[in-house]
Amino acid sequence: MSDEQRVAVLQEAEHMTVETRPVPTPGPGEVQVAVRAVSVCGSDVHYYDHGRIGGFVMHAPLVLGHETSGVVSAVGDGVEEPVVGTRVAVEPQRNCGRCEQCVRGRYHLCPHIAFFATPPVDGSFAQYVVVPANRAHPVPDALSDDAAAMIEPLAVAVHAAGKADIGPGTRVLVTGGGPVGLLCLQVARARGAGHVTVSDPVERRRAVARDFGADAVLDPSVQTAQDVPPVDVVLECSGVQPAVDLAVAATAPAATVVLVGTGAQVTLPLDVVQSRELVLKGVFRYAHVYPAAIALAASGAVRLDDMVTSHHDLDGAVDALLAARRDPDAIKAVVRPG
Repeated sequence: MSDEQRVAVLQEAEHMTVETRPVPTPGPGEVQVAVRAVSVCGSDVHYYDHGRIGGFVMHAPLVLGHETSGVVSAVGDGVEEPVVGTRVAVEPQRNCGRCEQCVRGRYHLCPHIAFFATPPVDGSFAQYVVVPANRAHPVPDALSDDAAAMIEPLAVAVHAAGKADIGPGTRVLVTGGGPVGLLCLQVARARGAGHVTVSDPVERRRAVARDFGADAVLDPSVQTAQDVPPVDVVLECSGVQPAVDLAVAATAPAATVVLVGTGAQVTLPLDVVQSRELVLKGVFRYAHVYPAAIALAASGAVRLDDMVTSHHDLDGAVDALLAARRDPDAIKAVVRPG
């Protein structure tokens, strides 16, 4: 193996270059992963467009990519598993393990968290990355490299569905038919939801949602909450004000609204929240769900490979980031650094 690797680096908004950097060496308790696939997230696109997401601001060049799969290529001292040669899905976060949130099991809320592709932490648009051994989750041969990379966004959906306590017969509305919305739809179906509606203003996305198992679709540009039977759970996956308004308006009394999408600040009709005794929950990444997400994907209950619509090498990373903008049929672009 060479001592150098190729890495796609976002120098500033709308300016990405491919450069050579040293291959990282795993320290104690760490593994080195030869990256096979990185699926593009909307957050990657946002950093490319603006150089920031809310309070997370680039002050130096940044390597994007956090939805990652690969093969363990070296291990540090003290690592017994996973062994070299193991195919893994990378959970792209490193927590301190000592703070109150970590001790209580909420390691994703650790104030010292280091998360791939979140300034100043580099991500995985690279040939090799190093991660804690317990964040390299073995995947079965039934999962492709692309599917293994998409365990990361699937983990978000699994975490959100767990927050909502979706079970047999639950009536669910998913607002936003992008990749995370499609995954939330599929996880809700896998948990036995009785009826799932997906709302999105884009006709193509509504058609894709139907293909992925939605019982009904809604065009929020012409339809309202009155066109949806009252629901027990809303998974709000868009982060925009009209979708949040619909999310609350469509609820039955005592329903749960889970805010999954990340966007600008939104307002909530607190009178409705109070009068219906709604339960409002937020989702920020995930914790303890990778094994469940891997098992769900391996069972075939979630169609990850069918969501991949293009492949790119490191030199085509910008094309991957712009794929959804250029192609209305695009769902998930995948970068293959090798």
